[in-house]
Amino acid sequence: MGILQALEAIVGPPHVLRGADAAPYLTDWRGRFTGQALAVVRPASTQEVAQIVKVCAHERVPIVPQGGNTGLVGGATPDGSGRAIVLLMTRLNRVREVDPDNDTLTVEAGCILQAAQEQAQAVGRLFPLSLAAEGRCTIGGNLATNAGGTAVLRYGNMRDLTLGIEVVDAEGEIWDGLRGLRKDNTGYDLRDLYIGSEGTLGIITAATLKLFPQPAARTTAFLALPGVEAAVALLKRSRSGFGAALTGFELMAESCLETVTRIYPQQRVPFTSPSPWYALLEVSDAESEAHARERFEYVLGEALEAGEATDVVIAENIAQSRALWHLRESITLAQAEAGKSIKHDVSLAISRITTFVATTDALLQARFPGLVNMTFGHLGDGNLHYNVGTSAGFPDEALTKHQAEIYQLVHDSVHAHGGSISAEHGVGQLKVGELTRYKSGQELRTMARIKRALDPLDILNPGKVLRAPAAA
Repeated sequence: MGILQALEAIVGPPHVLRGADAAPYLTDWRGRFTGQALAVVRPASTQEVAQIVKVCAHERVPIVPQGGNTGLVGGATPDGSGRAIVLLMTRLNRVREVDPDNDTLTVEAGCILQAAQEQAQAVGRLFPLSLAAEGRCTIGGNLATNAGGTAVLRYGNMRDLTLGIEVVDAEGEIWDGLRGLRKDNTGYDLRDLYIGSEGTLGIITAATLKLFPQPAARTTAFLALPGVEAAVALLKRSRSGFGAALTGFELMAESCLETVTRIYPQQRVPFTSPSPWYALLEVSDAESEAHARERFEYVLGEALEAGEATDVVIAENIAQSRALWHLRESITLAQAEAGKSIKHDVSLAISRITTFVATTDALLQARFPGLVNMTFGHLGDGNLHYNVGTSAGFPDEALTKHQAEIYQLVHDSVHAHGGSISAEHGVGQLKVGELTRYKSGQELRTMARIKRALDPLDILNPGKVLRAPAAA
């Protein structure tokens, strides 16, 4: 029996996709990476995943796990060899358990993030992970990349939001780590090892997630700012004034929102004149909407007096709040429709962000005049999407020609400022070569040893995170 027949025997022939049926799963969301595969295989249970891995291990066939295919670094796209299978996890989408008393939700890896949010809401709880792609991205993909999103400031990233996971290892064995425990000091924390490993150490099939009380009120404010330094000062004031109630603090350059309103003219910035920078704040109040608004007016009034903001709009209702958030969440899609861009997902100490942005903007403009800086991100946790785009003076072909130089300039600046070249998107295949430039030899050797120990045949998403085969 050939491997395709063996896979069909496990999941059924309709769930082993080839040819035109497989094509949509071979290109990443950005259209940057396209690979080839023996087949796209769609298991419906953890047991089927385990059987598939055993067959592939025996035949030494690589496995590329994929969820909603919303990644930005090619981590879920096969290479061009055609040797791998794509393991499409979207049929593993069941809710296994809801435990309001323990504030936990156990779901399978193919569960859409928005469905997990809705399941929590149905029992009066909150699952706070929020991303622009939440209607399509899956919990498994969120775990594989240790996703962050807009509420990290208050609730943490995916690793912080997860109590336990279920994993199929490289030998096809199932590790049931779905314990809803907040304290468990019984050895190495395997959960944290697998989360963020991008499917290179094991295949996450389910997770037990933390739930939180629903806030009594959420209040949103949109502010015009004179500069990044003012934004950092406003963040400090907001943390002091709102405490743990400060859920989100998003920073956006004017160029980002100009692109949004140009591509989507039905959207509008709520000020009469443009500002160099904008901030979007959200407070989740445990008392009442009136209390939240009172705190907003007091803290943001002080910010206006101090010159940290030049104008402010506080949402009057849910519809206005959603419209303000929609501006922020439309940036990535608008940039994609506007033309070519280079995306950088970087993190820095908040104290260094002002200098980083000023220094890097100047370096780019000096070397590539006409390049458009399109920076936005989660200022509250130091994560910037330091993107650059084209203009009439710097067209698409120039961006393509100088892409490698732009990446290196930005990443060198991030490294010089003590930052990381990947905050929440992962490494995938886009940045795998960059790690050798910015990580120490000791770090890379340790990572390679872990990879060899857990995946000695190098069949789990090879060529992602670490170059394949893993170096000694």
